[in-house]
Amino acid sequence: MKNPPHPGSLLHEDVFVPLNLSVTEAAARLAMSRVALSRVLNGRADISPDLAIRLGRAGVSTARFWLTLQTNYDLARAMTQEQPEVQMIQAA
Repeated sequence: MKNPPHPGSLLHEDVFVPLNLSVTEAAARLAMSRVALSRVLNGRADISPDLAIRLGRAGVSTARFWLTLQTNYDLARAMTQEQPEVQMIQAA
């Protein structure tokens, strides 16, 4: 996908909204601050390995799933940036 959504928006729209779960309640269930979770849901912070583990333990898919979404998002953003010229690395 060329422009994947931030995984926090997916977490909000695909998990919390259908469950009618507020940010405050979700943060409490995940044992984290409301502010920290809100930053993730609004795309201002990444899904960290710690949060991914918490989501997995809470039954919201697996930690690997959330980290893969975050990595795909980060890679897609990096691909839109201008990259320096590089040279091949070959064994001598």
